[in-house]
Amino acid sequence: MDAYTCIISKRDTRSYADKPIPPEALRRILQAGRMAGSAKNTQHWRFVLLEERARKQELAACGQYAAHIPSAAVVVAIVMPEQGRDFDAGRAAQNMMLAAHADGITSCPVSMHDQECARRVLGLPEGHRVPIVLAFGYPPAAARAPGVPRTPLDDLVHRGGW
Repeated sequence: MDAYTCIISKRDTRSYADKPIPPEALRRILQAGRMAGSAKNTQHWRFVLLEERARKQELAACGQYAAHIPSAAVVVAIVMPEQGRDFDAGRAAQNMMLAAHADGITSCPVSMHDQECARRVLGLPEGHRVPIVLAFGYPPAAARAPGVPRTPLDDLVHRGGW
């Protein structure tokens, strides 16, 4: 799949088949996150992987809209130091989700609303936080079509000012 098709066809998915992600595919996903740009090339992000259902359930309790996390094959928490930029975490997250999509693996980003809970569950060192958690898995056999259509481009673009 070419890059443009990958970008315009990717949709968040909160339902996953009970199928593991092969190690080589997971490595490509993580490598894509590692290769994201960052402000002044600081590369502050670190990735914490969860594959055990019980650990994923613990982490799901830290987010308000995270009920789908335990059913994902792999969960990647993007961890940043307090001074790290959320924008950089977002760039790493988008790279990972697109790399996964190119391999037929679906994903969904999740916010951790209770940061203290997420820090405790992940055993983070002092001064670190979790701006984004990514759930990855293969789509279920009866995958749903995307819901709300995208806003037309002409409704989004304003040339020369608003």
